[in-house]
Amino acid sequence: MSYWLGVDTGGTFTDFVLLGEATPRIHKVLSTPAAPEEAILQGIREMGLEDRLRAGELVIVHGTTVATNAALESKGARTVLVTNRGLEDVLLIGRQNRPELYNLTPSAAPTALADTPVESLSARLGADGTAVIGLNDADIDDLVARVRAHDPESVAVNLLFAYLDPDHEERLGRALEDAGLAVSLSSRVLPTRGEYERGMATWLNAWLAPRIHHYISRLKAHTAPSPLTIMQSNGGTVAADQAAGRAVNLLLSGPAGGLSAAHRLGGALGEDHLMTFDMGGTSTDVALLDGDIRLTQSGHIGPYPVAVPMVDMHTIGAGGGSLARVDDAGLLHVGPQSAGADPGPACYGKGGQEPTVTDANLVLGRLQPEFALGGSLALDRDAAEAAVARVARSLGLDTVSAARGIIELANEHMSQALRVISIQKGFDPADFQLVSFGGAGGLHVCALAENLGMRRAVMPIRAGVLSAEGLVYAPRKRELIQALPGGADAARVDALAADLDRRGRRELASEGVPDSDVVTEVTLDLCYQGQSSTLGLPWDGDPEAAETAFHRLHEHRYGHRLALPVQRVNVRVRCQAPARPPAPAPLAGGDGAPAWEARLPGVDTPVPVYRRDNLASGQALRGPALVFEAVGTVYLAPGWQAQVHSEGHLLMTR
Repeated sequence: MSYWLGVDTGGTFTDFVLLGEATPRIHKVLSTPAAPEEAILQGIREMGLEDRLRAGELVIVHGTTVATNAALESKGARTVLVTNRGLEDVLLIGRQNRPELYNLTPSAAPTALADTPVESLSARLGADGTAVIGLNDADIDDLVARVRAHDPESVAVNLLFAYLDPDHEERLGRALEDAGLAVSLSSRVLPTRGEYERGMATWLNAWLAPRIHHYISRLKAHTAPSPLTIMQSNGGTVAADQAAGRAVNLLLSGPAGGLSAAHRLGGALGEDHLMTFDMGGTSTDVALLDGDIRLTQSGHIGPYPVAVPMVDMHTIGAGGGSLARVDDAGLLHVGPQSAGADPGPACYGKGGQEPTVTDANLVLGRLQPEFALGGSLALDRDAAEAAVARVARSLGLDTVSAARGIIELANEHMSQALRVISIQKGFDPADFQLVSFGGAGGLHVCALAENLGMRRAVMPIRAGVLSAEGLVYAPRKRELIQALPGGADAARVDALAADLDRRGRRELASEGVPDSDVVTEVTLDLCYQGQSSTLGLPWDGDPEAAETAFHRLHEHRYGHRLALPVQRVNVRVRCQAPARPPAPAPLAGGDGAPAWEARLPGVDTPVPVYRRDNLASGQALRGPALVFEAVGTVYLAPGWQAQVHSEGHLLMTR
């Protein structure tokens, strides 16, 4: 294929990056949350790509928020949960964690689980995987009848110890599928110990899969015959046909694209210690890269734990569209409510009246009316000033001071998010570079770095659509896991790893990936006897080396090691093949002269305003300065300087 199109659907904008022409082409359109495919098709039309689409010449890699939004808005499918008799309430009981530790009468937050019908059966496996109570055909027929009585769209099956022997689940699954029902089995979704986490992952998959299936089917109907792949939460892509049944693996589909791009950028710069800051219109995602993209099995989406491998990321409701308000006590708040794409910030001129972070940046001159967001959306300074003025009157301040307060409060929210993924996990932010992207990130990068004591930051070229660009460079990937039976020796670990490797390669082969392109990595999850959390380490077949490495890693991570036996819990296999889109052309650049000078409130001297595409390789900039392009603006604060990298990135130092 000659042309690759990355499409990242966000809460406010849908971003496009096209590779395959002389230079990368970028585009933005306002998202259409009710039907996300409409914004995608609009962007393809506006970019003039319809002929290539119909000719099958366009490889589309998509980061979607459909699964995330359905989970957060409780808009999943009608789902029935099937489990063992006596365990019907496991998912409702959970781990008994309480958000209000000392409240003796807490109010339970309502979730979709409370309305999920549960059906059970007496069949049961023991802890060694052998049958304690068998499963016969009459039991299966009775269960199918009871499930069908609920008229579900989907069924989640989560049986005790099914990860050791999936036979009972497989037999139930076949019978339910023969009855015309969509089925998710825990032995396929997450074959590991932990009844609650495994059950939640299976229920989430079943609850969300019909929504993902319907969305992908609609999108494919409009994009065929061009191939369509979907970004997974683990930072790798999967063919659209296979993605439809992996809904739980798509919950961080969009944000994972940004981490893929940041990881690639770190390799190009020779930097492997990066903190990423992705600020869009609705939310901000932050993550830490310490050599490679960090995955976690302890993620959350809203109130739901997600134990499948996903990028280790922290998200808060702070973005360019975050609303500012003053409460009855006279305190200023910013977010988590957002103006979204419709009506959007007041300065968008689409009917929004409430002040947002974007409006405050416009009032402070860090956004200029001449900057057309996305290349076409003009900014209305008068509307922004009128909106911010309402907050200013409530605070007894002038408009500029109120705008500055909105920005500083938003910065503090985002700084705290960065502390969560660094300081709270034992990392010193000063040892890292801050990589900023997203449409609004460049306006705040200097302030956030200063708040965390960081002296270096990077503003990538095309930062406003970096997540979309990262999608096309993401590898085809499978993250496979299998729980180990008690006392599994090295030979048993190797055998299970080989089985997972064969499965991963088969799935990639079905997508047309040559076996010679596939690279496999095997890791082992270990813990001390009695622990429930694990640490993953590379596995090379040597148990003693693995245990020694585990003691060392545990001491590094938690500050101590224990004189306890080490248990082997899971074996994990990562199969991936690199994507090979056309490489973008090097920076063409220009003479580097400012386009004009602007007056910014609180800055004594005129501030140079540069066009990003006119900067010259090696050029040095000194703050205060503004650098703008169609998909984002950089505010280079006083005390900061930047050098233009040969590929167009801004390497910033304080």
